[in-house]
Amino acid sequence: MRIGIVILPDRRWSRAAPRWRRAEEYGFDHAWTYDHLGWRDLVDGPWFDAVPTLTAAAGVTSRLRLGTFVASPNFRHPVHFAREALALDDISGGRLLLGVGAGGTGFDTGVFGEPELPPRQRVDRFAEFLELFGRLMGEDHVSYDGSYYRTVDARTLPGPVQQPRPPLIVAANGPRALRLAARHGDGWVTTGMQGAGDERAWWQSVAETGERFTAALAGAGRTGVDRYLNLDSSPVYSLSSSEAFADAVGRARELGFTDVLTHWPRESSWYAGDEKVLETVATMLAQLRDS
Repeated sequence: MRIGIVILPDRRWSRAAPRWRRAEEYGFDHAWTYDHLGWRDLVDGPWFDAVPTLTAAAGVTSRLRLGTFVASPNFRHPVHFAREALALDDISGGRLLLGVGAGGTGFDTGVFGEPELPPRQRVDRFAEFLELFGRLMGEDHVSYDGSYYRTVDARTLPGPVQQPRPPLIVAANGPRALRLAARHGDGWVTTGMQGAGDERAWWQSVAETGERFTAALAGAGRTGVDRYLNLDSSPVYSLSSSEAFADAVGRARELGFTDVLTHWPRESSWYAGDEKVLETVATMLAQLRDS
């Protein structure tokens, strides 16, 4: 079991940098940041872009794997994002994890003054994003003509440090997205059922989604794809106590997940918690990882 932590990009770097250093010192396997232009009720507060944040994080860490959670087709074009990914993979010395998703609704769409795509069209766009991005990670001189993306003779040299590419972690919950994750992903990440009324119902949804992903993998003729679980989509914040965290990790392991993600405690609002709990959990990481 590998254990990761998400650090929201809501602080100036002078205040954020110590968190990334501490994530490595604590022994987390990977650390991530949100890829949004603004997020929920934090949209009116400080917010910074994922790519330069991860670039800076690469400069203050040496072992920690670094990821986008998750890159959004709402404002990322595969050609430009491929260039950013190549640079991040190079700067970090091959530590990049590429979390990608279909793109949600809300500010990331509304800020452009454009109508929101319905779910079916968002998945259609995501299918094109994954196809084109996958080619850009493995080919040079790429041309593509789709309904949502077009490119003419895109250059991708020198290619990624990680071969054949940085791991592509595909976010999926619904049936079509799960099939895309099974086809394109080096890993799959799920949040379980959104808006679950209680913890029991959420864990049941996680188990059922995992079974559907297993079936999608079988349909794609694949096995051995890493499975990531966002623990904090549960109604219970995973770092509400060290006991809650240990219990969540254990449940995820029983369901076949290879990786879990928690969130750095914040003073208020989303993921509000006590950093002392995080410090306690840090002393338990080796045991939790190996038990």
